Amino acid sequence: MRLRSGRKADPAVFRITGARRGLHEDVLARQRRYVISMLVRTVAVLLTVALWNVSRPLAVVALVLGAVLPYVAVVVANAGRENVTSLPSTFITRDAPPTLPPGPGDAHNRN
Repeated sequence: MRLRSGRKADPAVFRITGARRGLHEDVLARQRRYVISMLVRTVAVLLTVALWNVSRPLAVVALVLGAVLPYVAVVVANAGRENVTSLPSTFITRDAPPTLPPGPGDAHNRN
């Protein structure tokens, strides 16, 4: 694929390890979730105002959503980094077999 300027586009980057996302990416993702939650809250508060004389029960539901959502958004945004449970253990146990069997010349080098 080529861009208009004639340069090649960067190929897609695939994640092949079980490593966690970088701290910068994690913070950006949490900020994005928080902003989206606050936008939903703003819409809920505006719906409360618009629906107050039209449908009072629906306006009350929107008001409750607008009142509860900030707490939920802060809790979600301040949640820790993701927990990757599928990563292999970094500790080698004592009963782990050696990576390679001893070679034919290694028998006399053990002293």
